[in-house]
Amino acid sequence: MVLLLWSWGRFGVLKKLTPGGAITHEVSRLKKDFGPAVSKLKNPAANSAADLPFAAPEVAAEVVHWLSHLGAERRLSAKTVDAYQRDVRQFLDFLAMHLGGRVTLAGLRDVATQDVRAFMAHRRSQGACGRSLMRSLAGVRSFARFLERQGNGRLGALAAIRAPKTPRTLPKPLAIAPAKRLSDAGLRAGEERPPWVLARDAAVLALLYGSGLRISEALGLKVKDIPAPGRGDTITVTGKGKKTRMVPVLLPVLQLVADYFAICPYERAPEAPAFVGVKGRPLSPRIIQLVMASLRSALNLPETATPHALRHSFATHLLARGGDLRSIQELLGHASLSTTQVYTAIDADRLMQVYRSAHPRAAT
Repeated sequence: MVLLLWSWGRFGVLKKLTPGGAITHEVSRLKKDFGPAVSKLKNPAANSAADLPFAAPEVAAEVVHWLSHLGAERRLSAKTVDAYQRDVRQFLDFLAMHLGGRVTLAGLRDVATQDVRAFMAHRRSQGACGRSLMRSLAGVRSFARFLERQGNGRLGALAAIRAPKTPRTLPKPLAIAPAKRLSDAGLRAGEERPPWVLARDAAVLALLYGSGLRISEALGLKVKDIPAPGRGDTITVTGKGKKTRMVPVLLPVLQLVADYFAICPYERAPEAPAFVGVKGRPLSPRIIQLVMASLRSALNLPETATPHALRHSFATHLLARGGDLRSIQELLGHASLSTTQVYTAIDADRLMQVYRSAHPRAAT
């Protein structure tokens, strides 16, 4: 009988093994499809045992099916799938320790509310904050719902547990003037870097603020995605869940990108990445984060001035200038309007500050 074992390998794929350990034709197909990355898995059975010694094979197989469902059917980002994988791994690890044995499907069905509370307390003792606990609970609940849909029983204890309350934190946008200055390559004129690198960084930061892009969206653009100045005023980006959306792009931003393209020493084939590093490979987000850290010092900005803060600034400044919430939601690519509504609180705070400082009766 074929025994299903699994590996947390790079692709999170299911390996089929015979009792003797011979890999079936499915792994051969995976090697053909994915190349060396799968070939590096010398012993899938050993990998499985080492990664989840606290879960029965039946549970491990369901975890693999669930992760595949998250990535292929729900189209969650790789980072989200990785975070959910980590959450469920921690939960199963704790249950094995807490209940004194390998976790089985029957054991999961018998989990009580006090077991879940014990898990949350354990995570808290490890230093997890309220937001991390909320995410952990969300990941475990997602796995539990998947098991229920697969006919493996219901984990009612998870539904009975309230997520921990977390203090509400508001995005911290930049003021308009520094947000605009960040894309001025002249600020870094004294740095010993090639001019094309300075032009590249200015173009990326201009896209983040001018179009409200996530850094992954900006760095995921290809040369063909960005029109030349005067030949278009929109770009199509791929956001979370591989969803695409069209966003406007200002002429000054397109000009900065064109200036960078004009002096970039690497090829500009239509399918090539628009933004590349000094070795011609796709640009790492970490480079832009370091650039932003340098500019923070030059402009005396707070630590909250990050690349993502430019996206917050885009939304906040649009709202302050009369933009409607639904349009801003579409521009940002938010799935829910409630996510966008957080910017109304920022604008309300700003209006109250203006009122208190300017109204003649505000101090009485």
